[in-house]
Amino acid sequence: MDFFLIALMAATAIHMLKSVEQRKRIALLGSHLSQFQIERLMETLADGYLRALGEQDPARREQIWALLASSETQLGEQFSRFASSFNQVEEPQARISKLPLALPFATQLLPALSFDARKAFAIHAQGFQQTAQNARGLSPRDKAFTMSAELFLMQHTCHWFCKSRTVASARLLARHQTAYEKVLESVSPETRRAYLALVGQ
Repeated sequence: MDFFLIALMAATAIHMLKSVEQRKRIALLGSHLSQFQIERLMETLADGYLRALGEQDPARREQIWALLASSETQLGEQFSRFASSFNQVEEPQARISKLPLALPFATQLLPALSFDARKAFAIHAQGFQQTAQNARGLSPRDKAFTMSAELFLMQHTCHWFCKSRTVASARLLARHQTAYEKVLESVSPETRRAYLALVGQ
């Protein structure tokens, strides 16, 4: 009986500490994101891509792609500014645990099993800008596909930072019906190489 009581108390304490830590992370990330229109631009692009892909008139479709190019450029600029802002966060606060599940103080106790969110956001910023500039000469459809994958991967990083890798992957699958591994396959080669080198997977 004593063992189960101790185990229950320990589990409750861990859950409370984890919840406090996650709330702090959510507030920290939100305080930086709130300065920008990143979410609005993401919605604009998501809706615009669907409209363009469903448009039957070629001339109208090209007009939509042209309008979306401006939003893609704005997103790259906005996220670069966000990454610069978040770069001011102290390293201990910016680290993300690579463990599948969230544990309190995991980044402090096991720093080797963590990575720096500031570097991850810099990779995302570069990925958005490179995709918007379309140096690879992708078709509008393929460019939209790549940009969508870049956006999904960035969202995964944000959820990973706030919660855990498992929760982030589950949310990605629930919201976009896309697995984390598929997203990694679909981003630009430059983003994929840099991201995998950082997270070590």
